[in-house]
Amino acid sequence: MIREFQFHFEDLDIKADDLEELMGYEAGNSPLPFPGLYAEALEEAGELCEIKGGYRILDTVEFSPEYKKIIIEGQAFSTGKIIFSQLQESTSAALYICTAGEGISIRAKRLMDKGDLLQGYIFDVIGSVAVEKALDKMQEALKKEMQINGLNISARFSPGYCDWNVSEQHQLFNFFPKNFCGVTLGKTSLMYPLKSVSGIIGIGKSLKNKGYQCGWCSDKNCIYGRARRKKKVGSAR
Repeated sequence: MIREFQFHFEDLDIKADDLEELMGYEAGNSPLPFPGLYAEALEEAGELCEIKGGYRILDTVEFSPEYKKIIIEGQAFSTGKIIFSQLQESTSAALYICTAGEGISIRAKRLMDKGDLLQGYIFDVIGSVAVEKALDKMQEALKKEMQINGLNISARFSPGYCDWNVSEQHQLFNFFPKNFCGVTLGKTSLMYPLKSVSGIIGIGKSLKNKGYQCGWCSDKNCIYGRARRKKKVGSAR
């Protein structure tokens, strides 16, 4: 069974503080003109985002310790040792897809094409925050659903992170109807709309959600990782 969700932008309660971390500033310490630009973009973003998502719970999950593979209903995923270690106590799994819609990315690109790189980037960041906040809500819904049966859930993991090859998104998408939530996948494994995320959450009695740790991941282009590494360097000075 697939559980589907749709969120209004206001449901996500995105504030300037959420943007400042990814923009490289401490909460409340963005210099002028940033506060005004945040407010302007957040006011408009509600009309641009079409936030949808869903997860599918799959009960046939096996593990191959030798090859660090997770086999879900006969489909093998080479997740790498980090994700494998976090999920190997799972007895079932939830695969998910979530998107902020195409409108926010179109707005960001148009601004950048006009030369307004700063405001365009702010809209781009809002799209990233929106899809992650929506996933937080989906993950909380899954947690409550599983708790009824005495089960726990893991942190969520996506192809492209922690040595899980992004090309395996094609296998993950095979578990969902075509064009699920309006998200499509190109030959290079790029999702469209761009502000979309897919992945896996483990389910099991012995699982613990340790929260995603940026230190696990080698992706140097992740805006969350860049912001947190910069913050860590700054605090060490």
